[in-house]
Amino acid sequence: MTRKKSAASASAARPASAVDKPVRILSSAHLADGPHAELSELEFGLIIAHNAFSRWVMRCMAVAGESDLAFTDILVLHHVHHRKRGKKLSDICFTLNYEDTHVINYALKKLGGLGLVHGEKTGKEVFYATTDEGAALIERFRDVRGRCLLATVDGELAEDESHSDVARRLRLLSGLYDQAARAASSL
Repeated sequence: MTRKKSAASASAARPASAVDKPVRILSSAHLADGPHAELSELEFGLIIAHNAFSRWVMRCMAVAGESDLAFTDILVLHHVHHRKRGKKLSDICFTLNYEDTHVINYALKKLGGLGLVHGEKTGKEVFYATTDEGAALIERFRDVRGRCLLATVDGELAEDESHSDVARRLRLLSGLYDQAARAASSL
């Protein structure tokens, strides 16, 4: 029997439901057993997208001139620079959805030690802002991002409206996962 006939025989031997069933790309099939199986597929997509995005951000920053920053450090640096207004530790944690303030505080100290951010005490609060060196690094990051990432965005991925829709859905999902985390912590 030829390979084509073997493959045809094998698919004919399978029940129709197995042939018609969509293939799910998962890392944890046991979590896709039952209701909302598609959510497991989405979760795997989030995992690989997060890892790819983290790797990209760190490599982009390395090309921009600072290879000693971890992913969280880079996120904090960008947010501190956002709108060029000072940010409090609690606001940075809230915006970036970090529960552990010590993680963000460590990043701020590291960025301060590198001369990329500085803190200014106003009353009881410390407001963090980028230094000129930090702003210049962010501008170099932006240039690398434009050359390596934005230049390759085309087709369906170039539709700005679809990016906004995906971002909105991700924010909705983050709310669901935050609520589920609160529920799990009370079990």
